[in-house]
Amino acid sequence: MIALERLRQVRLLVVGDVMLDRYWFGEVSRISPEAPVPVVKVERLEERLGGAANVARNIVSLGATCCLLSVVGPDEAGRSLQRLLDEGAIAAGLQVDEGIATTVKLRVIGRQQQLLRIDFETAPSHEVLRAKLEDFQRRLADCDVVVLSDYGKGGLTHIEEMIRLARAADKPVLVDPKGDDFSKYAGATVITPNRGELQAVVGRWRSEAELEDKARRLKGALGLEALLVTRSEEGMSLFADGESLHESAQALEVFDVSGAGDTVIATLAVMLAAGAPWADAIHVANVAASIVVGKLGTAVVTRAELEAALKQGRN
Repeated sequence: MIALERLRQVRLLVVGDVMLDRYWFGEVSRISPEAPVPVVKVERLEERLGGAANVARNIVSLGATCCLLSVVGPDEAGRSLQRLLDEGAIAAGLQVDEGIATTVKLRVIGRQQQLLRIDFETAPSHEVLRAKLEDFQRRLADCDVVVLSDYGKGGLTHIEEMIRLARAADKPVLVDPKGDDFSKYAGATVITPNRGELQAVVGRWRSEAELEDKARRLKGALGLEALLVTRSEEGMSLFADGESLHESAQALEVFDVSGAGDTVIATLAVMLAAGAPWADAIHVANVAASIVVGKLGTAVVTRAELEAALKQGRN
């Protein structure tokens, strides 16, 4: 297997929907007299990078270099995102759209359980997205691999053009998809839908053979080199040219699956950028996922944690 020390040499370009993940932690000791809901006495606030920014954060945590392109609003949440990116040593080109609010996901946590999530979001304007596309084209030459993180917030309106430009520059393109129309991802190197996302596109399957047939048909229709399906407790399955690979789920304890897909595509991207074959890349991505789901909220896996897990033979 490829040495993780080589990850320091790779450079990734991440483009997609960023968001600020806010957490309000508190204690629940009574039910509100106004309605049958718990009262949370908030004791601690925390902010984390979310969406494509969490993908970038995972990449840097593994020791690679990352540049992030996205859109934010001219607000306090956008400034907080920029501060967190600076603190995380993530080079970011954030286009500011004067007409939107930065996407924020606010989670209220009581007794280590999520009680409520409130979302704030607005789709960015065409002019700002066009400027981001031009920035993307300028930065292509300085990266080894492109990651497109689609959270369906409107930041990847020009994704088809981005894939075309990246492939013309001979850059592998990894896409974390969203929605029930995958045709816009045609020409990418690999897409990484979860089980539910794939079912929304190809329908349900009753056997492993039917899953492989549906996955390969979709892979062929989109002109992909590979398709990776993350399957929660069933692990993950890769369908590539001439091979099918399956990794069983290895999580010792599942605490929170939010952001696990970010960790998977980030790890897969850095491994492929470092020259790893598909088998090694998805194995390491699976181990990384087994670590991150044991953490609360959007989280990252460090290279030290990954190295320790691999040495312990988690496979």
